[in-house]
Amino acid sequence: MSGRYYHPEASLGRRVLLAGDEGHHLATVMRVRIGDEVCLFDGRGRELVARVTSVRKGTVELEVVAERELSRELPRPVTLAVALPKGERQKWLVEKATELGVHRLVPLRTERSVAQAGAETVARLRRVVIEASKQCGRNQLMEVDEARPCTEFFQAAMGMGRRVLADPHGRPLAEAAVFASEPVCCAIGPEGGFTEAERAAALASGWDAVCLGARILRVETAAIALAAYFSLRQAERPPAAPAPNAPP
Repeated sequence: MSGRYYHPEASLGRRVLLAGDEGHHLATVMRVRIGDEVCLFDGRGRELVARVTSVRKGTVELEVVAERELSRELPRPVTLAVALPKGERQKWLVEKATELGVHRLVPLRTERSVAQAGAETVARLRRVVIEASKQCGRNQLMEVDEARPCTEFFQAAMGMGRRVLADPHGRPLAEAAVFASEPVCCAIGPEGGFTEAERAAALASGWDAVCLGARILRVETAAIALAAYFSLRQAERPPAAPAPNAPP
């Protein structure tokens, strides 16, 4: 098969069209031919086999001939709430969070934020999620929320399982993080950290302040360190792939 391609409307027996960057890559770079098979995913958990029926300049038409539910998700969701860094560091953070199986990313607005996550930024980061999912094999897209004020989110997250706040004055992560059996939400502040008022708001809402070591970490480093810690503690195993449900 010629790589993995995202199509949110793909389903068994349906004909779909890949255009734009996806269609150009498949037609021009991969040089697929009629009859070739391509792997699609719909971003909601399904992986599909599609057969090429037509190739034109920059577009490829396919017929979906098999599908299967194939989860590569963590058994329990991990959420990252992050005051985003600047520029390409945002892309790196989102890419690695996707690879590690993070379920949801929430950009936070804080008093010391160095980057504002407006609608264009959120849309761009969602495209990064798609590209990273194609590479790492995820069939479920990581959610990227609209930006929220951190103090509002601290209170709203009370039903999201265990909540940890990256804080140099907190207790060591190894002492606090003994809860691999439930969902986890991690909050990471901007360069300069959360203000005292923001920190107090988190603690008042039941967040557990944890320290990530003696060194000063960049925002994206702290976020990925927490994501990796909780992802690996769940000790997921790659699921066995079920046989495709091909039509008769």
